[in-house]
Amino acid sequence: ATLAALEALAEVTVVGIVSGRDLDDVMAMVPTERTWFAGSHGFDVRRPDGTRQEFSEGADALPALAEAEDELAARLGDIEGAWAERKRFAIAVHYRATPDDRIADLEAIVSEIADRHDALRMTGGKRIFELRPDIEWHKGRAVRWLIDAAGLDPLTTLPMFIGDDVTDEDAFRALRQTGIGIVVGEEERETAAQYMLKNPDEVR
Repeated sequence: ATLAALEALAEVTVVGIVSGRDLDDVMAMVPTERTWFAGSHGFDVRRPDGTRQEFSEGADALPALAEAEDELAARLGDIEGAWAERKRFAIAVHYRATPDDRIADLEAIVSEIADRHDALRMTGGKRIFELRPDIEWHKGRAVRWLIDAAGLDPLTTLPMFIGDDVTDEDAFRALRQTGIGIVVGEEERETAAQYMLKNPDEVR
């Protein structure tokens, strides 16, 4: 039902799906060719016409990500419940199953590895620490790029961004003055979004 709603919306306006997941993963989750896809926080884009574009700034960090992946593999075994998920342009270190008293130790390990690589920076998300290319690129910048790439006039376009993750706050902030941000969830949290929906059903 949600996919049908997205496709119906794409018939009347530009729809973009901006995700921290790898592009191929998010496209498999949302099997449509009618929307824009921006994976890896916007480093990897697929247009509705099927053309794909990777940003060289992200590709420059790939050697550092490969080294960091090996370093994490050698050190995460000491932290119960922690595991690393390699994406093309990032490494997510998950700690949902990690005891609370070991999360600070895990954070220190990821931070230390980030500090050793000038090309990387450490960020956070929902129960993850993440290593990403150390450039000023995030979901907010990706949305701005998408608006331009789709040929939309920013003076006559009202962008709306809906998301539930901490990383979606970059997009909420980017659109704070010129668009609408809607955060999804029922927990109390600080947010730059102007509105809230409780769950995916309400989003649909």
